[in-house]
Amino acid sequence: MAPDRSSLAAPFLDPPPARQRSDGRVAVRVVRHGAGTHIADLSEAGPLRLRLPRHGEGVCEAVLLNTAGGIACGDRFRVEAEIGAGSHLVLTTTAAEKIYKSDGLSSEVGTKAVLAEGARLDWLPQETILFDRARLERRFEADLAADARLLAFEAVVFGRTARHERLETGLFRDAWRIRREGRLTYADSVAFDGPITALLQRTAIGGGARAMATLLDVSADAEAGLERFRAHLDSLGSPGVDVAASAWNGNLVARFLSADPDAMRATAARVLSAYRGAPMPRVWQS
Repeated sequence: MAPDRSSLAAPFLDPPPARQRSDGRVAVRVVRHGAGTHIADLSEAGPLRLRLPRHGEGVCEAVLLNTAGGIACGDRFRVEAEIGAGSHLVLTTTAAEKIYKSDGLSSEVGTKAVLAEGARLDWLPQETILFDRARLERRFEADLAADARLLAFEAVVFGRTARHERLETGLFRDAWRIRREGRLTYADSVAFDGPITALLQRTAIGGGARAMATLLDVSADAEAGLERFRAHLDSLGSPGVDVAASAWNGNLVARFLSADPDAMRATAARVLSAYRGAPMPRVWQS
């Protein structure tokens, strides 16, 4: 007589435990004290940390560090910055951020900034690298006082170029929402879902690009700076890096596209340095 296989089942076994996910958060508030900008409050949670390598005359440079070494599916990261009246904060990251492949869950990365009267934020993270099958939903929000200034730059690389990686499938959603005195003045959304590399091959979408970036200047003189920005592009641009810029309603927006992420990064660094009138954060130069 054949054994009863059902008796070999183990229904009493516990289900596999839920995977541990990273939940990182940094909240920072800076104020102007005398001629400089200083940290007034700082809180950190999970693997996200903030380091302060330099306090210059009137400016505070801060570097975000992800001690987890990357972002996996289901991880959530949040950065909140409050820039007090007359203060100037430069926020960057210690290295390019890696978004690993996902088995279904999306990673979430959010940044929110509040700028008081006469405040300035330079948001200059290094690039985000999406691995094949990565799923990332990213959001950047800022609320500005009437005379505050925001200069933001975000770059994303689709696949590890050293491995000639293609994104056969993945998800990338990116949303920007900027308000001045509570009124929405800039909104932008980008979404890729599916075979991202193949989509970027299309002429109307990416023309074969492997990297893209957005530069946004929200300031009283942003529109007046358009010709100066274009002049920097003419003198500091690189072959194979396509950049277009326009300005309206107190915003200057530039788009970067390239099949060569390194060339795009180098071009952006040169143009940003010239446009800002200051060198890029030191971590960009390492």
